[in-house]
Amino acid sequence: MANIKSAKKRVLVAERNAAKNKSVKSRVKTYVKKVEAAVEAADKTAAQAALTEATRELERAASKGVLHKNTVARKISRMTLAVNKIQ
Repeated sequence: MANIKSAKKRVLVAERNAAKNKSVKSRVKTYVKKVEAAVEAADKTAAQAALTEATRELERAASKGVLHKNTVARKISRMTLAVNKIQ
């Protein structure tokens, strides 16, 4: 543990930010799983609705700096291709 007061504060801030980032990542994973489940079930309308929600969550995570913008773009692209392949 740090001895200097400002270092102690930074430790607390880092823990708080890590907890916030963890919750955002978990939320994103949940929405991505919903898209994957709809694609697996071949339900195009549900998959498109889930894709819209997942895209919104991914872009929000990128804007907050939790995920890199290229990572978000890649995930959205792959999910969109999967949804578009459903007949």
